[in-house]
Amino acid sequence: MINKLLKFTLIFVLTSIAIIIFVLPKDVIALQNKRLVFDSQTKKEYKWNLSELQPKMPSNWSDFRFLILEMKASSPQRFLLRLHTPQGVTSTYIHPFQNSWIRAAIPLEIFSNAPRRGNDMASLLNNQRAGYFMFNWGPYLQLNEVNSISVAMPEAIEKPVLQIRTMRLSKESPGDAVLEKMPLVDQLGQWKRDNWPGKINNLSQLQAIWKKEEQELQLGNFDYCQYGGYCTTKFKATGFFRVELINGKWWFVDPEGHLFFSTGVNSITPTVITPIANRETLFESMPPENTQTVRVQREQPVTSFYQWNIWRRFGESWQKDWVDLTVRRMQAWGINTIANWSNKLITDAERMPYVLPITGWETKQSYLRFPDVYSPEFIQISDSVAAKLCAIRKNDPFLLGYFIGNEPIWPRRELDIINMILSGQNTATRQELQKFLAQGDTSERRKEFFYRAYEKYLQVVTNAIRKYDPNHLILGFRFAGYAPDQMVKAGHFFDVFTINKYEYILNKEEMQKYAKLSGRPLLIGEFHFGTPGRGMSAGLKQVRDQEQRGVAYRYYVENAAAIPEVIGTHWFQWVDQPSTGRFDGENYNIGLVDITDRPYPELINAMQETHSKLYRIHAGIERAIDQKPITY
Repeated sequence: MINKLLKFTLIFVLTSIAIIIFVLPKDVIALQNKRLVFDSQTKKEYKWNLSELQPKMPSNWSDFRFLILEMKASSPQRFLLRLHTPQGVTSTYIHPFQNSWIRAAIPLEIFSNAPRRGNDMASLLNNQRAGYFMFNWGPYLQLNEVNSISVAMPEAIEKPVLQIRTMRLSKESPGDAVLEKMPLVDQLGQWKRDNWPGKINNLSQLQAIWKKEEQELQLGNFDYCQYGGYCTTKFKATGFFRVELINGKWWFVDPEGHLFFSTGVNSITPTVITPIANRETLFESMPPENTQTVRVQREQPVTSFYQWNIWRRFGESWQKDWVDLTVRRMQAWGINTIANWSNKLITDAERMPYVLPITGWETKQSYLRFPDVYSPEFIQISDSVAAKLCAIRKNDPFLLGYFIGNEPIWPRRELDIINMILSGQNTATRQELQKFLAQGDTSERRKEFFYRAYEKYLQVVTNAIRKYDPNHLILGFRFAGYAPDQMVKAGHFFDVFTINKYEYILNKEEMQKYAKLSGRPLLIGEFHFGTPGRGMSAGLKQVRDQEQRGVAYRYYVENAAAIPEVIGTHWFQWVDQPSTGRFDGENYNIGLVDITDRPYPELINAMQETHSKLYRIHAGIERAIDQKPITY
């Protein structure tokens, strides 16, 4: 009897295991050996119903954790991986390394759950991986009824090819990986798996180009005075930058009383870094110790090929010489503002106007980086930060003003923050919220409380800044493309309302709405244009080639200057991002100069042409260009 019972138990267990293995397989193969050729006119998307891919392909992906692709892309141009469900389509952008086999183990949770960690929109949405990076906007959907998969490249340039060796569902991750072990980056930081006109073959060739540039670089004719204002204009001088509405047009006014339209560039720095931990095989060689290149950032090992090239160019005096060359370039190209996140070497040189970002406002208990604004701790922290960072600069005439943050992630997530406050510790902000909701608890009331708390945030921070520095402008929060009306209205705490706006042209009505609601002039904190190639993705706004980057710059900046409320545009960024990606994976072709410290002539020529006209355009004397860029 006991033997029969044991035999029955064993058969039952083995049968159960077999059923589990059959019903819940470890991997389910969806695709094998597909060669996808994209064309912007004839083939923008490939789509497969699950039943076409594999008869037993499950539609309920709840038991799986990863979608794994082994692939090779002829172009670093981003593509969309889309999952189709009855509730809609969820997708992620994938930016692959160019001409290299990679394995992407994509967590399925990114399609279902909005990210909750990040300092700003880029760090919230970007996801660095080995061999690629992802950018995920949502919408976020449950994957229990997936009916089809598609791969799309709506604006393909030059018929890029994506080879998919396999695509499969899995419960476990084999890890992301670059599957080829040959170096992808040469000793100058250039991508080895692509060729282009002007690619450098050796250091002596590059040194000759550097020498020629320094000999030919000439001061531009933009009517700029010492502080970058227009010399032929004259209004009240206060010794510091200010803003004024003059004849229906908003302007910056420089310390000497000259009208000033801010043409800036973000991240003017020699320390353009890429992470190297467990990625050493990607590089043909690494900067030696004696080059003084950065080694650690954000607590991880990094390197900077751009800084290595600067050291190759100037040697031991590279810091001073880099500042000198950069200022000469700005003066030659008509750039009058050192914009956000720029290196202390150049902001403190007292040679060009600059802006300064201030961070550190968070309290011990924060909600998506929104502080406990009703606490005494927040008042103390704000006072301490302003005392430390603003008091020492209050007499600096080159300081244009302060940003108090970057791309806050709170718009459209107000209710998430309220829920976090209510479910969190018993903070001062939670107590205020509970008192407020006792008078009525609805979604609209909850949003209303958040906007009141946001105003409290601005009141405390701006009071602290003005306490220690009453002389300089507060330039706002650098919103990421959008801000709700209630947050825009709170812009009256600032002197200037700043928004980062990645478009081909600004919407005049939208800009004037922001200006009317805030009662303040507008500054564009970020924009750019790039094109895929040379191992780099295009950036947030793509154009067809380097020539079109120049066309796009002129179209954007001149039409921005034609809006009476816009008083400046700041390009992001000075140098291309590394082809192997920065800290969050971004590897965009968005520089005025490349990784070898050579300017892009098509873009620079366009900037010079536009900057020579900006006063007349903003004053309403001359019309903006109407030539649109070609995007693909």
